[in-house]
Amino acid sequence: MMKDNLRSANWPLIAGIAGVAALVGFGVARGLVPSHSAAPAAKTAAAPEKAAPTEVKVPLEYLATANIAVEPVATAGVGAEILAPATVVAAPGSEAVIIARASGAVQRINRRLGEVVRAGDVLALVDSPEAAAMAAERRVAAARADLARKTYAREAALYEQGVEVANAEAQRAATVAQSAHLASDGRSVAVTSPIAGRVTAQSVTLGAFVQPQAELFRVAGSGTAQVEASVTAADTARVAAGDTAVILLGSGSPVPAVVHSVTPTVNSSARTATVVLTPTQALDKLVIGEGVQVRLQTRTSGPAALSVPEDAVQNLDGRDVLFVRTPQGFRPQPVLVGIRSGGSAQILSGARAGEQVATRNAFLLKAEMNKGAGDDE
Repeated sequence: MMKDNLRSANWPLIAGIAGVAALVGFGVARGLVPSHSAAPAAKTAAAPEKAAPTEVKVPLEYLATANIAVEPVATAGVGAEILAPATVVAAPGSEAVIIARASGAVQRINRRLGEVVRAGDVLALVDSPEAAAMAAERRVAAARADLARKTYAREAALYEQGVEVANAEAQRAATVAQSAHLASDGRSVAVTSPIAGRVTAQSVTLGAFVQPQAELFRVAGSGTAQVEASVTAADTARVAAGDTAVILLGSGSPVPAVVHSVTPTVNSSARTATVVLTPTQALDKLVIGEGVQVRLQTRTSGPAALSVPEDAVQNLDGRDVLFVRTPQGFRPQPVLVGIRSGGSAQILSGARAGEQVATRNAFLLKAEMNKGAGDDE
């Protein structure tokens, strides 16, 4: 009897354990059956990824707006380039210093700073007592010449001597007056410009008293400017006329140039030599007196190497690349970079000499390519 009661009391427990076992078995069996909802997920995971863009299309107007520079890959080693400070100066014969020809007070100023002048234009008038003396001497000489001509009929013999002397005096006086640019009023000397160009300096004010040979104006002609760079005495042996160079303006824009000459001596105070560079193309971007930098590409005796400005090398997806110019934009070109020194990077492989690549602000192209890759995803 007791055994029957004990068995009846354990059934609920046994039934509960059996129910749990059934649920577990159902779950295992359900897990073994392929789920229809998991199939699309597998297909999605197996879908191929879209390839990253191989070119950044950049309009020409965007290049100017973003200030992206494009330069050729140079055939010079990193250690063969010299980065030196320089100054833009006027080419020989294209700048004139206008001085006062006589002492006196400035009576009138006809041209102002920045105005365009032509050769022979009167820039100012100086009211000078010396001008009056020149005018009187010119009149006396002219009168003597006239008197000599009138006495020709009476004294033919003296005419030969007197007229020659009078003509010589008249010619001398006229030459002095012409050299001093004597004004038509007979009391002023005109300060004229010998060349056409633009007034770049003015050191005279109305009413000021000036002395002879005092500088009043500077006029820069419209000819091509040149750049004078300062290099150390040791670097003069590495630079020669005909070497290629790049002028870096204050805005960062590169201007191709060529070395015109190198001074054979060194400045005693600055201990530097001067390298004269001439731009290879006529530009109005060079401002007289502007401070610039130049990259001098010196000649090396070893095998030709390739180099680019260090800003041109960008890291894209863990690789060093150059953005090579294409008809519609730029494409990333993987390269092997060697030495980096002095703002330049040595290119061991992956680029060709003369290939046009983005240099300044090349990181903007990298950002645009990363943005395009993100949009494709």
